[in-house]
Amino acid sequence: MSEALSRRAERRTRQRASNRAAILDAARRIAAQQGAGNLSLRSVAAEAGYAPASVYEYFHNRAELVLALASDDLSVLARELRDRKQSEAPVKAAAVVVLEFLRHNRALPAAALSLASHPSTPEVERLFNGKVISALTGFAEAAGLAPVSNRNRQAEIVLAVAALIGLSVLARSGRLSALSLDTDLLVERLAALHSPR
Repeated sequence: MSEALSRRAERRTRQRASNRAAILDAARRIAAQQGAGNLSLRSVAAEAGYAPASVYEYFHNRAELVLALASDDLSVLARELRDRKQSEAPVKAAAVVVLEFLRHNRALPAAALSLASHPSTPEVERLFNGKVISALTGFAEAAGLAPVSNRNRQAEIVLAVAALIGLSVLARSGRLSALSLDTDLLVERLAALHSPR
């Protein structure tokens, strides 16, 4: 390939990445205002200043857009977990990072609904699954539960994170308060169950 063609291809790749990032930024702004479950490709296109057909070049449907937002969010969570300082109670500290992240995140619940009810391309689902694995690995490392050397340890990590997701849902809906349960106390009990052995 000639140098000019190579530069042109590189420019096109950078432009596509920039356009995709602009679309995701617009989607994130709308999700922050109206909730990720209320995204539409048309509203995102309008927010980003693109024609709706342009957005369809990057995301085939709303489910793919929501999964892309959630994938980005999972990358942030994995990075936060890996950057966290070591502490005396690593499981509890990692759990607090996850709960704080879930408290403000709106894309992950919408992604879960999208996965259950809307088709998306295998490529998008592979990306999302990879980010889930990265976040689980980040949790295991931050909690002092790594290396994950067998299926039992893997199951413990998934169950711990599932418990945190459940706590987040119950807290967000006001159910923990209605049951007179304290999130911090529940996190301590969860940490005691999953402390490294």
